[in-house]
Amino acid sequence: MHSWTDTLRFAFQPVVNLATGAVAGLEILARPETGDVLAEARRDPELDGRLAVSAVRAAARKETLLPLHVNVFAATLADLGGLTPLHTAVREAGRLPWEVTVDISPPYTHVPQQALLEAVGALRGQGFRISADGVGDGDVPLRLLTDLAPDLVKLDASLLARPAAVRAMRTLCEQLGALLSVEGVETELQCAAAVAAGAQLAQGELFAPPARLPAADVYVPPRSPGAASLPRSGPSVRQFVRPAALLPVTASAGHVRALLTGSPEVSGVLLVDAHGIPVRSVHRSRFLLSMSGRYGHALYADRPAAKLGDAPRTVGVDATAWEVLDVVAVGGRDRTSDDVAVVDRYGRCVGVVRLADLVRALAESRVEEAAGLNPLTRLPGSDAITGEVDRRIADGRAFALSWLDVDHFKQVNDGAGFAAGDELIRSVGRALQRAASDSTRVGHIGGDDFLVLADPEGLDPVAASVLDAPWSAGGRPVSLSLATVVCTPGGVTDHRQAAACLAPLKKAAKALRGTSWVLGHAGLPGHEIRRGAEAAAAPAGFPGPL
Repeated sequence: MHSWTDTLRFAFQPVVNLATGAVAGLEILARPETGDVLAEARRDPELDGRLAVSAVRAAARKETLLPLHVNVFAATLADLGGLTPLHTAVREAGRLPWEVTVDISPPYTHVPQQALLEAVGALRGQGFRISADGVGDGDVPLRLLTDLAPDLVKLDASLLARPAAVRAMRTLCEQLGALLSVEGVETELQCAAAVAAGAQLAQGELFAPPARLPAADVYVPPRSPGAASLPRSGPSVRQFVRPAALLPVTASAGHVRALLTGSPEVSGVLLVDAHGIPVRSVHRSRFLLSMSGRYGHALYADRPAAKLGDAPRTVGVDATAWEVLDVVAVGGRDRTSDDVAVVDRYGRCVGVVRLADLVRALAESRVEEAAGLNPLTRLPGSDAITGEVDRRIADGRAFALSWLDVDHFKQVNDGAGFAAGDELIRSVGRALQRAASDSTRVGHIGGDDFLVLADPEGLDPVAASVLDAPWSAGGRPVSLSLATVVCTPGGVTDHRQAAACLAPLKKAAKALRGTSWVLGHAGLPGHEIRRGAEAAAAPAGFPGPL
């Protein structure tokens, strides 16, 4: 009698890290030669559970070291109360539970939510990572998604046509401490959209199709200049996590040597205790050098590999790239190429980061940032400010966007000379920078025009820094005009709408005499005059208002 397993095969599709271009894991996909076993599994939780176990065993036969993603229907977890056989299969395969992510698949309709949450809690207690699959194209309730608090959220690629929704999901992931992945990426345009929206992971035919053998190489399109610029405080280490080669701390040197010689892409091995906490770090080159020396194999092969390792360097999953560099900087120079272990809140290793990835990303960020700076003031241009405006809109944050310029600047240059005009612009830029808080962004968009993005409560100090100062060029007094639009959550949809709200306020500020400041609110009529008076006579040496 034939079993359903007789015609069932499994394929592997890489999950790609968009920051490093490396394979971050493998999703195991059931591929029956006949019948529709997935449709049967949707109706039969016991069958679905056996499929998950079979997937792990299929991966073990391929001897891959990469983290695994195993699909399970939400109803299966709720019905079975967890997957004890899966935990057993993972252990028998010589893998650790935290190397396996359980992808919870829809449908969620009619699934008892409390039972599902309890089952997820049981899986977490065993060490498994949790992914919410099919978000955006499935029926997962938003409240349930937050209650699940997954380690990974997988979005359907169709959502890339709605970038605001993807950015909003990225914000939710940041609050949940989850990574964001996009499934079904087929074109370079979709990949670029995923990167621009802040996704850290992706999978699809573009990178590599599902295959019977785990893919060693994937195609990742080169990033376009300025794509997904890094945060001012430094990129999160989550963006650069690579799979870790893990062995128990009791492993022999011979076992480590066999792993390294059979896996040339592995730069080091972490020896972990029974809970997955890194105990020793074995660097590839130093270890193999010791083993290849005279009598090295005879001396060390059967001894614990820990004796040839070093104390591990670790950072939390919430660390920034700069914090990783601080960790690398501590200790001898011979360890600067060591992988740094990334650990979760329980101290368990979830992957490693390589110094080369961080340095490359930070260098690219600085090059892109420098390319966008105004050569006169060394301040960023409009793209940096408008990009931050869009991020604050997506985050649901209130903000104040201001435009500032020098009144009659052409006449200033004509009367005092361009050198005096340039020095005036530099001085205004320095004053804005000095007054800016950590949440304030100052941009010089050309000529005498500046953009200032601030929290509404931080607006007054920035305004006072330039409006209260006596400005002059070539000994002649100069006045400034400032226009501000305050945008509350939901008030504007993007930076273009914010700029449109600012335009009439700029005109109102320029119509006032002397140094002026006009403030309005997006979506509300009228404005408040905070500085300046109705135009009358022009100041000596310069014409009246434009």
